[in-house]
Amino acid sequence: MVRSLGRAYALYFSNLGATIILNDIKDPSSVAQEIKNSGGKAIVVSGSVSEGDKIVERAIAAYGRIDIVVNNAGILRDRSIGNLTADMWDTVVDVHLTGTFKVMKAIWPYFLRQGYGRAVNISSPVGIYGNFGQSNYSLAVSKSTPPSIQG
Repeated sequence: MVRSLGRAYALYFSNLGATIILNDIKDPSSVAQEIKNSGGKAIVVSGSVSEGDKIVERAIAAYGRIDIVVNNAGILRDRSIGNLTADMWDTVVDVHLTGTFKVMKAIWPYFLRQGYGRAVNISSPVGIYGNFGQSNYSLAVSKSTPPSIQG
């Protein structure tokens, strides 16, 4: 389910007239229904953000173009480095780094063809300042927001 910031971004852009594609590892249908109930348009693509091709393909099939992408997916696996497993590390990096990359890689050709596109990559101050038990998250969020993307 799209929660917290993701939900807020979706509702905000919907209120501005945007058509919304919601993605989450859990079913974000309740947020899509909330958008539809307020007169907006929204579809759901459930699954990992690391499946960027699937998300972009579904959006293009439904609407023919994408103008803005908000990369907001995030998870935590809080453990001190001594208790952090490789799977916990990989899961966080897969969402924050690989997910952002795969969505941007999939959408980039459409942005170029359209001659337009905007990306909003959400990060966290934890990437700058750190947090106990969040070495994987700190690394992933510090690297997931490129200063600029050139065509």
